[in-house]
Amino acid sequence: MPDPFSDEARLVAEDVPGDNALALSVGELSGRLKRMVEGEFGHVRLRGEISGYKRATSGHVYLALKDETAVIDGVMWKGSANALAFAPRDGVEVIATGRLTTYPGRSKYQIVIERMELAGAGALMALLEKLKAQLTGEGLFDPARKKPLPYLPRVIGVVTSPTGAVIRDILHRLEDRCPTHVVVWPVKVQGEGAAAEVAAAIRGFDALPGTPAGPVPMTSDAHGAPAGPGPGAGSVPRPDLIIVARGGGSIEDLWAFNEEVVVRAVAACSIPIISAVGHETDTTLCDYAADRRAPTPTAAAEIAVPVLADLRHTVATHAARTQRCANRYVERGRERLTALTRLLPRRDALLGPQRQRADEAGARLDRGLSARVTGARGHLAHAAGALRPAVLARQLDTARGRLDATWRLVQSLNPDRVLERGYARVTARPGGETLSAAAAARAAGAVTLHFRDGMVDARVERARVEREGARTYVPPAEQPTLL
Repeated sequence: MPDPFSDEARLVAEDVPGDNALALSVGELSGRLKRMVEGEFGHVRLRGEISGYKRATSGHVYLALKDETAVIDGVMWKGSANALAFAPRDGVEVIATGRLTTYPGRSKYQIVIERMELAGAGALMALLEKLKAQLTGEGLFDPARKKPLPYLPRVIGVVTSPTGAVIRDILHRLEDRCPTHVVVWPVKVQGEGAAAEVAAAIRGFDALPGTPAGPVPMTSDAHGAPAGPGPGAGSVPRPDLIIVARGGGSIEDLWAFNEEVVVRAVAACSIPIISAVGHETDTTLCDYAADRRAPTPTAAAEIAVPVLADLRHTVATHAARTQRCANRYVERGRERLTALTRLLPRRDALLGPQRQRADEAGARLDRGLSARVTGARGHLAHAAGALRPAVLARQLDTARGRLDATWRLVQSLNPDRVLERGYARVTARPGGETLSAAAAARAAGAVTLHFRDGMVDARVERARVEREGARTYVPPAEQPTLL
């Protein structure tokens, strides 16, 4: 019979008498280990340093907790991760509460973290310093990024709790110094989700184009308390300045203003921001990223606006100085004008020669007009003598005689006068020009004969040709024919 405790190797596993250990599958062993670990360590609290922190796209968090001697993997499901009051980082010491379990797929155990807090103020400060160093390296706290504050903002946006004393202090101080339109964006300033709300409020103010729908403007009563929506609640103007404010508290109470999401929202805002978180001794990363830090919310209101009375006094002083300067300028101009007028000659001295020349010219004008009238009268008298009736009649008789002689000459030259003595005048047809030669008559062919008592049209067939000392007879049939 084989020895059950023998170390002799066998090729095929066999049941050995006296050996009560049954062969378990890997899954069965993993299941027993899982039940044993979860039953023994169903609730544990571990203190350790975060290492390998990673948040998956599903929202679950995977990390490891370590100390000087050991490391344990951990997982935090999405719901628990969203409830964290801080943003975990590698190297931060925390206390994790949860339960141990195993992961059969890798034969390892891990802690399922249900809650995680920083391991005391020291760990909190270490986390703060790590985040501060990172953001400083990115240049978010660079003084060159700071924007100047407007001297007299028309609209001030306030990011704070609408029910605390902070908003009352700010409104009261603004009312005392310089009443200004205030738009309040109510947020939580402590606890879960506070950082996200503060960051969203800052981005919301920065996104206002002018008068879109948004947070409700708040007014204050006589005691500085918010009294409800102010005028223009339906059209919110874009603030010229933002105040991020919260009252004092412990570092845990102010932690929302140390969150990276808030710091980045403050640094990226195009509107100047005053950070007034906590009391004078409290400092948050929001203070470093803001364009100006105020020790208290009340001090933030004092920084935001000037004293109206001082402003009015300054304006009145400048107005008085301007008036005095203007008066002095006018007085000096009057003095210079008076001094210059003393150097100018007197009016009578300037105008005397011109007046004398004008008088002399007037006298010459009178004499010249008199001489001109006398000469005109002489010419008129001479011309009037030549216009006597007898002289005019003699001149008319002479002109009439010349006209009659000219008319007799015209009558004598009239070609139609000879027609009364039996002659005829021949003209070409058409055209009407007078023909004085036989060749012209032959060329015309058709002619018109003008007699004393009328005209006769004729056609030239053949003409009698007369030469020197001879005549050619033309038969009657070939003579001009009357038409």
